[in-house]
Amino acid sequence: MTPGAEAVVRLEQVTKVYRQDSVAVNALDGVDLEFRKGDFAVLVGPSGSGKSTLLNLIGGLDTPTSGRIWVAGTEIGRLRKSQLSEVRLRKIGFVFQEFNLIPVLSAVENVEFVMLLQGVPEAERRARAFALLKELGLEGLEHRRPNELSGGQQQRVAVARAIAAEPIIVLPDEPTANLDSKAGGALMDLMRRLNEDKGVTFVFSTHDPRVVERARRVIRLQDGRIVSDEPRSA
Repeated sequence: MTPGAEAVVRLEQVTKVYRQDSVAVNALDGVDLEFRKGDFAVLVGPSGSGKSTLLNLIGGLDTPTSGRIWVAGTEIGRLRKSQLSEVRLRKIGFVFQEFNLIPVLSAVENVEFVMLLQGVPEAERRARAFALLKELGLEGLEHRRPNELSGGQQQRVAVARAIAAEPIIVLPDEPTANLDSKAGGALMDLMRRLNEDKGVTFVFSTHDPRVVERARRVIRLQDGRIVSDEPRSA
């Protein structure tokens, strides 16, 4: 955690139970956790340890079976569906493993999309989108659609879209899974730079050692529980 920084996300005794063939499975079991502004943290652990479940709960894409979650001081479990959508829109940026770009939109239109939903004026959102794409090394590719971009380029567009709306936290789920070694390393260096230069808070879920190497905080999960939470030099 970043010393002296304010908490942007807090979880208190969070449990998530799924049912598989009438059998209760604890995906998360009594998790207490806090992320602060400026964190560059990674969730690691074997498949089924609870990493993606934890990201989905923080992002409001799923609800806990029990326990409480606060995002920017708001307890999201108490919100109506419309209020929760507003929190996701204005406070949380997602970077999905499969990119989830809108195929009929160009790169710049994809980056603009969340800002459009936020009501950002056209000139401002277009300028912000172009500036971000340039910063991420995509100058000259702004008007290409996703199928005209490489996997690494698509993932950078997804990162630009996630941070364009200026969320308090960005949640990348296995962001390097579909990238080769060079592209994956470059993407992580890029996000680390955004964290250091702009103070963007990142919490990753990953199996990739390239991601872990660049993290400043490593949280290990096993069987739905946190088994260690350690700072590291990176």
